[in-house]
Amino acid sequence: MSMNGPWQRTAEGAGLLKSDGVVRPTIFAEMSALAQATGAINLGQGFPDEDGPAEVLDAARRAISEGLNQYPPGLGMPVLRTAIADHQRRFYGLDLDPDRQVLVTAGATEALAATILAFVDDGDEVVTLEPFYDAYGGLIALSRGIHRTVPLRLPHFLPDHDDLRRAVTDRTKLIVINNPHNPTGAVLPRETLELIVELAHQHDALIVTDEVYEHLTFDAPHIPIATLPGAWQRTITISSGGKTFNTTGWKVGWITARHKLITAIVAVKQFLTYVNAAPFQPAIALGLGLPDEFFERLAADLRHKRDVLSAGLAKAGFEVHDSHASYFVVADAAPLGFTDATDLCRQLPELAGVVGVPLSAFCHDELAGEYSSLVRFAFCKRVDVLELAAKQLSRLGR
Repeated sequence: MSMNGPWQRTAEGAGLLKSDGVVRPTIFAEMSALAQATGAINLGQGFPDEDGPAEVLDAARRAISEGLNQYPPGLGMPVLRTAIADHQRRFYGLDLDPDRQVLVTAGATEALAATILAFVDDGDEVVTLEPFYDAYGGLIALSRGIHRTVPLRLPHFLPDHDDLRRAVTDRTKLIVINNPHNPTGAVLPRETLELIVELAHQHDALIVTDEVYEHLTFDAPHIPIATLPGAWQRTITISSGGKTFNTTGWKVGWITARHKLITAIVAVKQFLTYVNAAPFQPAIALGLGLPDEFFERLAADLRHKRDVLSAGLAKAGFEVHDSHASYFVVADAAPLGFTDATDLCRQLPELAGVVGVPLSAFCHDELAGEYSSLVRFAFCKRVDVLELAAKQLSRLGR
């Protein structure tokens, strides 16, 4: 979905503001409203329907009771910044100064906004993968940058290296990657990450990496691009606690980068939310220190959910693409005779009592046609909900 021209993004998933001042709902908002109106199972939006770990929730309650309800420090509470630095060292071997190289944000979306607005000026080019999380296009447009994309090629949703080389030029200010990837569930291989680092050096670009699904990988451990040789000096890493701890509504995110880069981002961030989520910050700090078993179980449980939904989609007649990470699986409705996924998604509540989102909603118009029959489904729901959705989707194959 293009965010250039007369369209402007409003609230996340809420709508797009047309030049005539009228808010048009996005397909995400439309599908969620359709699920609510029809009682269909909402596999369109990527939010869990189960609470996170009890100890994390209890820590938030304690913080509220103990009076941590006022503005936290501008960089974030020391307890959380220290926990983030410890997490990066524990899982990835990265040594960070929590007082100079860590910034707490209002979710990953604010981290992206502050970063793009800090470094992109009128006419600067920003390269992303496509399909792309919809905020990327809106934020690039807001900064008056030029959005260049690299298509993710079927069937594995991976970029062609020659496409990457053509897209990144001396006009490129930022290379924005989302790894693990929403909406496709793809994971970029090491050789692709190494090429991105090489291109960033060659063209003096910064790398912005959105890694909110870092603990939700199913086949291999996550590789942060900042750990690769030559990457740290020009990489801005963004993540959050929402996906890992089933607390998407808390909006606690963070940025790790060199102090010079953090300073430039803070200059913008202070005029966005300034600070946020005081009682939730120590709770997320506690979560980041949970034992390895928690993170292993998290990925294993989500892998099982992926398998339940994928099997149901395949039984219904979809061609199901492999999902290696994240909350999402992409399925092709063409074998069922549906070539327009947007039209199918509008019919799915009636046909099967399920809601999905067309993959074309994450694309510019030029690429949308290549993905016209593909639907993204979220599997971050209870197993019994996914089993029911799979059963209802089987009606499509009759």
